[in-house]
Amino acid sequence: MKLKLTKPICFFDLETTGTVIGVDRIVEISILKLNPDGTRQIKTKRINPEIPIPEAAAKIHNITNEDVKDAPVFAKVAHEILQFMNGSDLGGYNSNKFDIPMLVEEFMRCDIAFDIKGRRLVDVQNIFHKMEPRTLNAAYKFYCQKEIENAHSAEADIVATVEVLEAQLDRYPDLKNDLDFLHSLSYTNNNADLAGRIIFNEKGEEIFNFGKHKGKKVVQVFSDEPSYYDWMMKGDFPMQTKQVITSIRLRNFSQQKVSTNS
Repeated sequence: MKLKLTKPICFFDLETTGTVIGVDRIVEISILKLNPDGTRQIKTKRINPEIPIPEAAAKIHNITNEDVKDAPVFAKVAHEILQFMNGSDLGGYNSNKFDIPMLVEEFMRCDIAFDIKGRRLVDVQNIFHKMEPRTLNAAYKFYCQKEIENAHSAEADIVATVEVLEAQLDRYPDLKNDLDFLHSLSYTNNNADLAGRIIFNEKGEEIFNFGKHKGKKVVQVFSDEPSYYDWMMKGDFPMQTKQVITSIRLRNFSQQKVSTNS
């Protein structure tokens, strides 16, 4: 069953130097753009990450330092990628937790805003885990009765991801062919930042989701221990996380100022 679309959706997959969003870099991106008229466009780019590709990562995606030494750095292709994905919803496999935060981080390094507000996010892994908890390879075999050729290449993986989603729509009557529904089903977190370091509690307040202050309100920690903000800003946290905590800190300062003046 093909997706019913009211606007384009870009399914994308990244191959990277590792899995630490604030530190690691993209070495390959493949984007499969589905349009409401049923046409498809695909764009695949090798990227020079400007840092060494660890052997462990190269063994997974088979992209070596030699393979990308003459490839463009992300900043050289950022606007091309941004234009290709402009006005589109986003999809992928484990994309909400990894690919989207990693891509946003790369754009931020180039001082480019890649806003996900207003975009519906369809994470095929989240749907799969709710229906049939397995890996992408197992999902492809289960739903499509095929093996992924050239698995762990970005293009092969993202083509397989779209086929899995289409097969899921055929298999499950309760799975609505509607991007709003798929977004709601896929988007399972209550993150304040994309990496999930800061989340919202039941009152809608930002709290830490890691470390010694896990479960504590961010504004309270920054008030009681101002150095914790400085430590985070100097650390290897994603830039988008730093942007979020800075916004919280500035908002709190503004509220305190209004309270003092009233």
